[in-house]
Amino acid sequence: MDSFQTNHLKLPSAIDEGEPILRVGLTGGIGSGKSEVANFLGKLGAVIIDTDVISHEITASSGLAIPAIRQQFGEQMIAPDGSLNRQKMRTLIFDNPSFKLALENITHPLIRKITEDQASAALQQNPPYIVFVVPLLLESGQWLGQKPRKIDYVVVVDSSEDQQLSRVQSRSNLDLLSIQKIIATQAKREDRLAAADYIIKNDGSLFELEKKTAQLHESLIHRKNL
Repeated sequence: MDSFQTNHLKLPSAIDEGEPILRVGLTGGIGSGKSEVANFLGKLGAVIIDTDVISHEITASSGLAIPAIRQQFGEQMIAPDGSLNRQKMRTLIFDNPSFKLALENITHPLIRKITEDQASAALQQNPPYIVFVVPLLLESGQWLGQKPRKIDYVVVVDSSEDQQLSRVQSRSNLDLLSIQKIIATQAKREDRLAAADYIIKNDGSLFELEKKTAQLHESLIHRKNL
């Protein structure tokens, strides 16, 4: 069906080997609607581990990454409330890839450690599956193609660039050029779709997106029980 697709689905070897829980990687471009899909899956019983949420937590006031960011980049990159000045940092790293790498060297190990801790805690809850929300699932090189595997199925929430631009503009203070720059740093739409086991097209209402997410949930439960 057009709104909900499955690509090259196979039973993951991790399940065959007795992995205790199904692990789902959820991704999509900025403004695609992946957070809404994650929220719906959470209501259906999945444990949601959102790396973007973790990133915001460690760069909030008194966040774990703030001391190292202050030392590396100076006080000018810290907002008056003690959090990361995202607008200044965004401008800095867009213009200089070495600064982007320096920031990632601070934040990525922390995000990885917290993600692992949350996943370990999730196992104690015995959920139907864990959803890892990773905006840069393809780009990071840390999730796909790993041994042992980290993800059993990849879910991509897909929207046109016009829809992405409209949604991000409506919820943020970013100008059109800034949003386009962010999109340009992310994986190409066709590359995400090629990597997907499931595709949810978010081209309608929130109600329609919830229905498609429920279909995804049922399919994942079915696959888990095979």
